[in-house]
Amino acid sequence: MEVELIDLEVDADGVAIVSFNNPPVNAHSMQVLDEIAYVMDSVSDRDDVRVVILTGKGKVFCAGADIKSRAGKVPQPGDHWQGSRRAREAYHSVMECQKPVIGAINGAALGGGLAFAASCDILIASEKGCLGLPEIDVGLLGGGRHAQRLFSHSLHRRMMLTGYRVFGPELYRLGIVEACVAPEELMDAAMELAREVASKSPVAIKLAKHALNQIEEMSLRDGYRFEQSMTGQLGKTEDSKEAMLAFAEKRKPVFKGR
Repeated sequence: MEVELIDLEVDADGVAIVSFNNPPVNAHSMQVLDEIAYVMDSVSDRDDVRVVILTGKGKVFCAGADIKSRAGKVPQPGDHWQGSRRAREAYHSVMECQKPVIGAINGAALGGGLAFAASCDILIASEKGCLGLPEIDVGLLGGGRHAQRLFSHSLHRRMMLTGYRVFGPELYRLGIVEACVAPEELMDAAMELAREVASKSPVAIKLAKHALNQIEEMSLRDGYRFEQSMTGQLGKTEDSKEAMLAFAEKRKPVFKGR
């Protein structure tokens, strides 16, 4: 697939930087939705990628749906369902990526942009980054279920019903992002965190993310049982044996990803 609106860079440490690049505000057109799903699925299968940073080019992370392209347009039969399906799959391509995804919120992440951010595993934000649900002001709904993963009941509903935006410092105070830094320091902070994750066993990281995704809506008993099954599976790998041996020998482990 030819990709035009999503940038991908992979460094020697196994860190992939995936960037929305659809100026001026990185709105997610149907093309952007298709391309981000393709890119996330691609990095899932790449052995040279251990962790992903998702961010936006320019001053905006992702402004959500392309409202200007919708205004005044007469929808054709099936348009709503097709667009909705593409959006769902695009967001889930981030959540279901085989590699951990760090969301580096460089600017506004609104509506669908918030859904992309909420689908990441770990979040950090610039002081100018924000999360919001502006759909109430443009005749739409959406993003509420994703926002529910991040925000408390009252704040979540305030955002949904008023369009209120929560900026980086407040996101950090609430524990929604792991760090809030100056805009010029965001990618350095994201890279530092990404390299820490990339230093771990890729097998363990893959199973850990899979387990976290699966247990999110399970009961305590079922969730812990699932984790135990993943632990049993991990224990059969070379990386697991190497981690334990390195711990006993007080040395840094050398992981082979198997």
